[in-house]
Amino acid sequence: MAIPEPYRRNFQTLLRAAADGHLALLECTDAQTGVPRYVVTAVGRDEGDYVMTPFGHLCDGNPFDAYIPPDPGDGVSQLA
Repeated sequence: MAIPEPYRRNFQTLLRAAADGHLALLECTDAQTGVPRYVVTAVGRDEGDYVMTPFGHLCDGNPFDAYIPPDPGDGVSQLA
């Protein structure tokens, strides 16, 4: 399965923010559970105001337990 184009664009935005030093790790509150989340965020400016764009939160526990990597034998590249 190919990674959808909107996700690829968001990933490129994240890479640019990292290269420019415009990333922050913010402590936020999960809107549904109220649990604290540590969110990777791009920081920009709009007419003097800061604009925070969340990209995702850090995984609780062991991230290797949370995800199953793509099968290298399926012949489909999952790299962005």
